[in-house]
Amino acid sequence: MHEASAASNPSWQETRTPPNLTRVEPRSDPFTDALAPRAISLGGPGGGNLPTFTISARMQGRSVLTDTDLTRDEIYELLDTAVRLKKMRQAGQPHGYLAGKSLGMIFQHPSTRTRVSFEAGMAQLGGQAIFLGVHDLQIKRGESLADTAQVLSRYVDGIVARVGSHDDLEEIAGSSSVPVLNGLTDRCHPMQALSDLLTMQEAFSGLAGRKLAYLGDGNNMAHSLLLTCAAMGMSVAVAAPERFQPDPEVVNQAKWLAATSGSAADIVITDDPTAAVQGADAIYTDVHVSMGQTDAAARAVALAPYKVTRGIMSQAKPAAVFLHCLPMHRDQEVEAAVADGPGSLIFDQAENRLHMQKAVLLHTLSGTGL
Repeated sequence: MHEASAASNPSWQETRTPPNLTRVEPRSDPFTDALAPRAISLGGPGGGNLPTFTISARMQGRSVLTDTDLTRDEIYELLDTAVRLKKMRQAGQPHGYLAGKSLGMIFQHPSTRTRVSFEAGMAQLGGQAIFLGVHDLQIKRGESLADTAQVLSRYVDGIVARVGSHDDLEEIAGSSSVPVLNGLTDRCHPMQALSDLLTMQEAFSGLAGRKLAYLGDGNNMAHSLLLTCAAMGMSVAVAAPERFQPDPEVVNQAKWLAATSGSAADIVITDDPTAAVQGADAIYTDVHVSMGQTDAAARAVALAPYKVTRGIMSQAKPAAVFLHCLPMHRDQEVEAAVADGPGSLIFDQAENRLHMQKAVLLHTLSGTGL
């Protein structure tokens, strides 16, 4: 498991609610409604040298624990904000819109991209991040996650948690009075999937109607890609051995999201990697053995046929791109020639973690605690 400018679009919400998904009432025009009475205007006159930056207030003070915590129109807003923030950073424009804000980071697992992108992102937004590994907290001495969350809520404006069990994340969020963001759990990795949408939007100039094929273990990364891509009207095909296929409940949620996305998106789960990649715009894979898994030998044997090779890439569309959330083991889950080839966007993905997570921080922390 891993750390895994848009035009306005109609809302995907309908009055039907599938099992295990929270109903969200439809809105007449979500984007413009949000930017009218419910908007946050940052910078501008009185804001020092910061240019005016207006965002929707609908995500203010909210947690993002799973991919379905965000609606389709909210994801488009995050994409729009990430694009604007990326352009500002590239142009050297100051964008310290979270000056005075602090982010607590509870990490049970080691990290490169998640930790550095959140820490750098908060610094670039004018705030600060406080990294708290398992040896930095009293959790090692028996203090509960609930107590830890209550204490941190008195000190910081938001919490990122990278934990082994999704139940631990729920415990933190249940006791926190500030927004909690999922930095990775065994169930899903929404920050990575949102960042991957930004990468694919840049590559394809749009998301709806595109197809992503995922090969390998049906893990947390596969779950987040299924849900997030389906909500945006993308087709997703997952190829994995039957024993390692995604959670059927997640697959059912993804099918519902695809059906209500307004596009002809389709969700397919198969054990045939060649069939999965037919017509794909992007081919995605992850390591075959994730953190904490004890059946490494069995997984390596079962997942070997799902390695992304040049032959597999040739079965997709001619301009198909290769994606991987990293870290990566070349010549295990992917041929080095593919990983380092001209169609590989793996380092664009890594960079976009920074821009998307800054967008999430801006939307969830702006105006809170005032």
